Amino acid sequence: MVNRKELNPDASPQAALGARLRREREQRGWKQRELGERMEYSPTQVSHVETGLKVATLPFCRRVDAVFNLTGTDKSFEREWLGMKYGALMEGFPAFIGYESRALEIRLYEVGVIPGVFQTLEYAATIEDHSVRRGAITSEQARERVTTVADRQAALERTPRPLIHAVMDEGCIRRRVGNPEIMRAQYDRLLALADQPHVLLQVAPFTMGERRPFNLPLYVLTLPDRSLVSYAESAHRGHVERDSRFVGPVLSAYYQLQKYALSQADSLAMIDQVRKGTP
Repeated sequence: MVNRKELNPDASPQAALGARLRREREQRGWKQRELGERMEYSPTQVSHVETGLKVATLPFCRRVDAVFNLTGTDKSFEREWLGMKYGALMEGFPAFIGYESRALEIRLYEVGVIPGVFQTLEYAATIEDHSVRRGAITSEQARERVTTVADRQAALERTPRPLIHAVMDEGCIRRRVGNPEIMRAQYDRLLALADQPHVLLQVAPFTMGERRPFNLPLYVLTLPDRSLVSYAESAHRGHVERDSRFVGPVLSAYYQLQKYALSQADSLAMIDQVRKGTP
């Protein structure tokens, strides 16, 4: 083929994605023009991604998935893109971020630390800096993780904004991270977020005891098609679940968690009380 630029898929993740796009297109017998028309992109944009001249964007990858019928599958281009961008994260978490970025409703439960979508960047950086000091991650990975926190928070400012139901274990607000200034700013952010109409914030007090149904962090997302996705983490990896047989019981348990957690008013009063006790 004249002027065909051959790519080495092993040269970079970008080259691997471009080579795969070309392979998937040619397997269907389509020209770049035809794929571009189906995606509503120009053939030049398709060519630039295939030849590695430009990095594919997340919207581009989602259009590819829609055209190739790969949306939501393990072989989706979105999943590959997220793995490229968030390679420093726990296994399974990049795929979750893709779902979170378009969810209509987000339910979350967190243990020990303020949820990432609510963290100040100083709070997030303090946690990651400690991980660097104990040798768990590199400085570059720490920066990538803090950037991920900022990216996730920016994605939640979309229109319309998703409804967020957040339950934090009491340890999240009582555990000190960094200096008093960092904690005061973090408490201020929590109180400000709870004042937003799309956010419901509750604290699961220590007195819940055995009534607390979860021991690890988890998320339950409602997607635009009203399907549900759950995400949970162990010490080593995260897992995304889309099978309703498994997500349904998690959602039911989450309702029980909310039932026994403090009301938002009492939760904010506890946060404010802890804040005032910060030197």
